[in-house]
Amino acid sequence: MTTQVPFSSGNVAYAVNESFEEVLEQFAHRRLIFITDQNVYEIYKQKLSNLECITIAAGEAFKNQTTVDAIILELIKRQADKKTILVGLGGGVVTDITGYVAAIFKRGLQHVLVPTSLLAMVDAAIGGKNGIDVGSYKNMVGTILQPLSIIFDIRFLQTLPDNEWTNGFAEIIKHACINDAEMFAFLEANNIAFFQKDPGAVANLVKQNIDIKTKIVLRDEFENGDRKLLNFGHSFGHAIENAYGLSHGNAISIGMVMAAAISEEINNFDSLAKQRLIKLLSKYGLPVKHDTDHTLIWDILLADKKRENDAISFVLLNNIGNAVVKPIPLPQLKDIINQCF
Repeated sequence: MTTQVPFSSGNVAYAVNESFEEVLEQFAHRRLIFITDQNVYEIYKQKLSNLECITIAAGEAFKNQTTVDAIILELIKRQADKKTILVGLGGGVVTDITGYVAAIFKRGLQHVLVPTSLLAMVDAAIGGKNGIDVGSYKNMVGTILQPLSIIFDIRFLQTLPDNEWTNGFAEIIKHACINDAEMFAFLEANNIAFFQKDPGAVANLVKQNIDIKTKIVLRDEFENGDRKLLNFGHSFGHAIENAYGLSHGNAISIGMVMAAAISEEINNFDSLAKQRLIKLLSKYGLPVKHDTDHTLIWDILLADKKRENDAISFVLLNNIGNAVVKPIPLPQLKDIINQCF
């Protein structure tokens, strides 16, 4: 099923549970250059061997300007022009880098995203945000540029390793926390094995999460208000992710527990609801704590994109399924970190 989603720069075609090969036939008259990573290329070599591909190293450690420069030099070498369409086929690192390169190469190319991981399908590929890390600072450089199309081909999940299923469920649980109490309860009643064995169930879950994120982004495409809700767990999570090399999902899981504790401390979030969250994260194989160097985490938080003057905007829970953005003064936040963590 393909739907047209009206963003400010024009419609983005969402092809949900469709074959990426069939959807891309509509661009047969254009030159397509695929950007993918080594892991995805090796798994799908048979599908990709006849396509024009630029392959990058896999992993968050390579989501940086060095990788971007290498891609741009390769595009120049291949004489890519303004009519070339870049196709990002891979997980969140690939989709982020593809969007960023598309935004800056020759002052802008069109691009299509084909997310292959659960995390990318329910979160990273949606909403036009893209960018790279700078040292330990997550997504510090980037743009907002919507793709021509996002192709959610659920078949890619058949080859997804178990740890990547767990990684993706962190963002699914995040969406439930901030926007959908019924989905939270549905997740409590099931587990990863249930979704892995039932393609229809996972397709419906992916569609549900696409809808949640898209509706929030459409209300606030450039993150001046409601879109900040999607950062639940991400301030601490991003700091932990880059400081300790954790996967995105694992880091965000820990960040959500920390944000829930702050919600309990200053926003009257129910302690039993916090325990429900901790239990659910654990059920889906996600960590709920990590020994951290408070000074290191604090230094990274001070450079957080959501900092404004002497406060950082935090997403706090009112209850499961309902969240609010509140600025927390830096001295108060530092005291909470020292007392609670």
